Amino acid sequence: MAGTSMSGGGPKKKARIEIIPLIDVIFFLLATFVLFTLSLNKTEGVRVSLPVTTTGEPRSTEGSATVTVTQEGTLAWNKDFVSLDEFLARLKSFHMTNPDGRLLINGDHDALFNAAIYVFDEARKAGIEKVLIETRVKAASQQ
Repeated sequence: MAGTSMSGGGPKKKARIEIIPLIDVIFFLLATFVLFTLSLNKTEGVRVSLPVTTTGEPRSTEGSATVTVTQEGTLAWNKDFVSLDEFLARLKSFHMTNPDGRLLINGDHDALFNAAIYVFDEARKAGIEKVLIETRVKAASQQ
């Protein structure tokens, strides 16, 4: 009886952990996370409480600048708070470097309407034709 085990069940098999399916799952999760992160539309402006709308549309921040109008009426260019003179200079410079660029107005819902109108007027004077207002889309359950 050479070559057979005494227990009668044949040779013992060692347990194996298959790592290839685990690696596949990890790469799938990583790819999903990366694609989700890339699809987020991050605002370039200062964080404010945006007004809520039901007809908002997704937008791209490529080729655009964000002007924030805070509740106090101060202006920020992207994330930098600016004076009125500096705002005008940056607006003209932006239009010179990006003739087809878009201006995103990121205004607090309690901001003064006059401040937003000022930004619109100055954008038109500078020659910028595409001016968008950033909003939050109301969830379906809130309608």
